[in-house]
Amino acid sequence: MRRVEHVMGFPVSLRIDDEGDFGADADAVFAWLREVDERFSPFKDGSEVSRYGRGELKAGDLSADLVEILGICEHYRTATGGAFDVRLPGHGLDPCAVVKGWAVQRAAELLADAGARRFCLNAGGDVVAVGGPWRVGVRHPEIADHLCAVLDVTDGAVATSARYERGDHIIDGRTGRPATGLLSLTVTAASLTEADSVATAAFAMGREGVDWAAGLEGCEVFAVDAGRRVLRTPGFPVAAHQEV
Repeated sequence: MRRVEHVMGFPVSLRIDDEGDFGADADAVFAWLREVDERFSPFKDGSEVSRYGRGELKAGDLSADLVEILGICEHYRTATGGAFDVRLPGHGLDPCAVVKGWAVQRAAELLADAGARRFCLNAGGDVVAVGGPWRVGVRHPEIADHLCAVLDVTDGAVATSARYERGDHIIDGRTGRPATGLLSLTVTAASLTEADSVATAAFAMGREGVDWAAGLEGCEVFAVDAGRRVLRTPGFPVAAHQEV
């Protein structure tokens, strides 16, 4: 089965290749993503994130899910020396860089718990792939209808942070200025929670973020820097015969 819906501000596509009726499980996936958007979007005044950011909720009032999300955010803030920071002055609390990958990974786990063994969940270009191999394309950072790599992914996640969709929207928390050292950075990892968080955190660090991400256990990296040089770890799962 295949389904596409617009959730959390981007298209989310689901493909399940298993035999059987997974319609109700697909319904649950998209219902969960809509719930996450309502609860954790900083762009919705009544969300838990917005209320906490305005000081209407205390730390002891937060849901277990938001506590987990903020813990992940703090981990990467510390790990990047402050380059990744969801509490930037003048911007308010914005944990979207973690929420997206975390939510989609949870959705994939819902499918796995329901018995799905071969599926691909793509949320705005960030992907959880199970039971592959699956082919996953990495968009060229400057040419919208071109790919700069094609990956073979069996069980894992792929996430990309780049400037091509929203411009210089990722801020280096150490300087308060947009991170401009890279054009795009793609990370593969076991979970999309990690891949998405690491990709954004590394992009915020600039060129040094490539080496930082590459040094994390279980992460592989593909990046194009501001000088249009390609940087790739040896284990990055480029498909056979793919020229990069």
